[in-house]
Amino acid sequence: MSTEILSEKQTIRRILATVKPYRLILGISMLSMTMVAALSGAQAWMVKPLLDKIFFEQDRNTLDLLPLALVLIFLVKGVFYYLYTVLLEKVGQGVIRDLRERLFSHLHSLPISYFHQTPTGELISRVVSDITLIQYAVSQALVGIVKDLLQAVSLLGVIFFMNWQLASMSMIFLPLAVVPIILFGRLHRLYSNQSQETMASISNILHETIAGNRIVKAFCMEKYEAGRFGKAVGRLFHIIVNDTKVRNFSHAMMELLGGIFVAFVIWYGGHQVLKGNSTPGTFFSFLTALVMIYEPIKSLSRVNSTVQQGMAAAVRVFSILDIEPAITDRANALTAKPLKEAIEFRDVTFTYDSGATVLHNINLTVRRGECLALVGTSGAGKTTLVNLVPRFFEVSSGQVLLDGHDLRDLTLASLRGQIAMVTQQTILFNDTVRNNIAYGEPERAEADIIEAARAAHALDFIKKLPDGLDTVIGESGAKLSGGQQQRISIARALLKNAPILILDEATSSLDTESEREVQKALENLMKNRTTFVIAHRLSTIRNADRIIVMQEGRIVEEGTHDALLTSQGVYEMLHRMQFGVTA
Repeated sequence: MSTEILSEKQTIRRILATVKPYRLILGISMLSMTMVAALSGAQAWMVKPLLDKIFFEQDRNTLDLLPLALVLIFLVKGVFYYLYTVLLEKVGQGVIRDLRERLFSHLHSLPISYFHQTPTGELISRVVSDITLIQYAVSQALVGIVKDLLQAVSLLGVIFFMNWQLASMSMIFLPLAVVPIILFGRLHRLYSNQSQETMASISNILHETIAGNRIVKAFCMEKYEAGRFGKAVGRLFHIIVNDTKVRNFSHAMMELLGGIFVAFVIWYGGHQVLKGNSTPGTFFSFLTALVMIYEPIKSLSRVNSTVQQGMAAAVRVFSILDIEPAITDRANALTAKPLKEAIEFRDVTFTYDSGATVLHNINLTVRRGECLALVGTSGAGKTTLVNLVPRFFEVSSGQVLLDGHDLRDLTLASLRGQIAMVTQQTILFNDTVRNNIAYGEPERAEADIIEAARAAHALDFIKKLPDGLDTVIGESGAKLSGGQQQRISIARALLKNAPILILDEATSSLDTESEREVQKALENLMKNRTTFVIAHRLSTIRNADRIIVMQEGRIVEEGTHDALLTSQGVYEMLHRMQFGVTA
């Protein structure tokens, strides 16, 4: 799933494509910018009549009209300034919203293996920090450059109108002002990339330690984690300080060049006035326009850092968007019908991206309504096998068939719509009990939700919660016990009422009392469903219709609980290890 690093031209093209839906708003904004730039030129030009007409010629009519004209210029300029800044912010925020939605949706289209390989904190950093930097580059920097260039062009028109000879000589200095921008641009990009990579690392440490705060405390690792966090923050500190040094050195160079530039104009222009080749009004109007030109050019140096940060961030965001989802619907994929006959694994082999093969030529048929238990030591391939059913992973070779249809020929939505899951790691959301049970089916009636909760043996404790079904249960259901969390998860599966059920060690982390309650709920859930049960506790699968024993990615035994015990094989050994008896 690797992608090529985008070139600068490709990155700019991709950024502009994100702005395309807002081209009308951007066009109005650019028009407003042009007006602001033109009025800036008018402000500079008005210095000439101010000095020549009023102070030297003492023209009273000009004195009466000029202040009114000046107020009008400032008023109109203010209106256009307000218009373009508000519209630009709308464009910038629209781009950030669209990119975040695209990135979020795309992330959820990627296979589970991608999330195994990529730290959560890094993905959070991409969605939050990187896209914010792109927004700054779009709404502030790139468009700011356009505004500054328009203003510079307008003022250039003024100075050439005033004194084309002096203006032509002044142009010698302008290319020098671009040199620092080019010289330090690459350094800005390098430091920005390092900064965001370090920020992703900080986000990941933060996410891990907050989510695992109990383990941090239990192992007295607060100082260690603080040190690890401190090192990452320290790296970020040095990167930002170095970037600040580069940015401000560039600014200092621009100031020096500007000072030399203005000094030359004063010296040369002053001589022209003394010789009678120019009027004081023309000279000061020219000087005012020249100083005003210098400001947008100097601004280009300031925004260069923001542009480079946005470009580096865009490369990281687009690199994720360019990852092609490995598991998608085929062209003309069929809608999966409710299971009627069987799910069949035919010569199935599965190999991870790392090259490790975890399933070898699996052949297995699970009949409709059958309860199949999978047991074996850790790493035997049990979870991988059942994850092939909802296509969380794709087979490397062979087929998984649903009533004779290869799962790859069925749409993901219709296939997964037939499957409910309850896993060892209970996934609940920081939302109400009601919304967690109705997850995926938010329009279900309250009576259905209550019935699902009752069947999951969860209704009694739900009624005792402060707000009943409307109680917010905290991140990952932190306000509930483990058994309560699992029963909410079972109620969610019951409400879905899917014909295929996957139970992945659903009771292994519970105490005996909680397990008893959860087991009752699971029995209700398993009725009339085709069920895959992964269990370490063999006591929970005694009544399974069939048990398969897996070892090193292969099925080594198959049969009922009693038959496997008498076979004196792997299952009997696992049973003896758990209970110390042979029957």
